[in-house]
Amino acid sequence: MKSGAPSGDTAAALRAVLVAGGKYHDIDFARVELLKLLGEDQRVRVRVFEDYANVEAIRNADFLVTYTCDVLPTEEQAEALRDFLGRGGRWYALHGTNSVLRFLESGLVDTPDVAPMLTELLGSRFLAHPPISSYRVEVADPGHPLVAGLEAFETIDELYLGAYGAKLDVLLTAEFAGETPGFTHSQWPAAKHPVFYLHRVGLGAVLYLTLGHCRGHHDMQPLLDYWPTIDRGSWELPVFYDLLRRGIDWAKSPQREIQPQNV
Repeated sequence: MKSGAPSGDTAAALRAVLVAGGKYHDIDFARVELLKLLGEDQRVRVRVFEDYANVEAIRNADFLVTYTCDVLPTEEQAEALRDFLGRGGRWYALHGTNSVLRFLESGLVDTPDVAPMLTELLGSRFLAHPPISSYRVEVADPGHPLVAGLEAFETIDELYLGAYGAKLDVLLTAEFAGETPGFTHSQWPAAKHPVFYLHRVGLGAVLYLTLGHCRGHHDMQPLLDYWPTIDRGSWELPVFYDLLRRGIDWAKSPQREIQPQNV
C-alpha cells in the first residue's frame, strides 16, 4: 500500500486533468483550492493546464475538472472532449467554463455563440450576470444523491444566466428577474436559473456548478490596473466546498448509472 493511502485502499491511480485558466478571475486561488481538494484522495494523480491544448492528456484522463473564463477549445480539442465524454468520462465544470466574452466599442459585453460544440457538450452558454450581490440558492431535486441533505442557502456571487439547449437534470436553482447592466443580453423576465446541473453526453456526463467567482487585486488587467477588493464569494461558504467535494467524488466514481445519450 502506498504511504498516505487510506487503509485497505489498493485501487489503481485515477488520472485527472485540471484546466484552470482565463480572464478576470483569481485563477491562482481557484487552482490551488481545487488541487487541495483533489489531493484529499491519494489515488488521484493530477495534470494541470491553462487550456485544452493537451488533447492526449484529456483523452487519457479518467476525469476532468475545469475552472476557466473565456477559454475556448479548438475544433480538434473539442473533438477530444466529445470523445472523452462519449467513452464514459466525467467532466466537473465550474463557474465560467461556458463563458465567451467580447468587449464591444459601445462598452457592453457580448457573449457570442462562437463555440457551438463546447456549448453542446456543456449543455449551456453563459449570457450575462447581474452585479454581484446576495441571492438564494434552492434545492431543485432533493432526492438526487448529489444534493441529498442540502438545504437552501444564501451566497454572494455572480448569478449566471444563460441559454440552455439540452435536457438537463437540474439540481440547484436561483430565481432572478431584472436587468444585467453592461451585457448585451440585459433584460430578464422572472425565471429560475440552473446553478448546479447534470448533462449526459454519450456514455459520460458533465456536472456543472455556476458558483465560484473569485477575484484579486490584479485580475482585471488590462481593463483595470488594480481592483480594490479581494472577492471570494461562495469560496467563503462551507456548503460550496461541500458541493466541490461531492462533484469530485461523482467524477471519480464508476459510470454504470449513466445511460447512453446522443450528442
